Amino acid sequence: MIILGVDPGTARTGYGIIEAKGNRIKTIKYGIIETSKDTPPAERLEFIHKDILRVIKRYKPGVMAIEKLFFSKNAKTAMSVGEARGVILLAAMLQNVEIYEYTPPQVKMALTGYGRAEKNQIGQMVKLLLKLKEVPRPDDVADALAICVCHASSSKMKTMGI
Repeated sequence: MIILGVDPGTARTGYGIIEAKGNRIKTIKYGIIETSKDTPPAERLEFIHKDILRVIKRYKPGVMAIEKLFFSKNAKTAMSVGEARGVILLAAMLQNVEIYEYTPPQVKMALTGYGRAEKNQIGQMVKLLLKLKEVPRPDDVADALAICVCHASSSKMKTMGI
């Protein structure tokens, strides 16, 4: 199964693509979609939509795992992340990609066994589990790959009836 993981944001959207077969997971691709703060908001969203659609069409994931909106203290940030999530979800729906959502604590728990793990712990686990030479940067990319791994382990548990 090809899994697309997405850590949404307006300034930076991280994405990762892995292949999960049984107990094995293999990294296919990862990267970042960046937009300039000087670009009008609607144009930023269009750029994110087009780029994630291009990734979906190229790698043809069976599922997309995306971070659930986790409200922070900054409502303005939460709103813009919600808008980015919207165009990303739309791109997946238009390509008939099944969507799964995970909260940051769920992802942290799946990777480290602790729902309040630090960013550096998540990055180190991504590096270890995906056998990468270094922790993917920026954090948005490591988070996207972590979301992929979370879904892979979650779907494995479901097939085992756990």
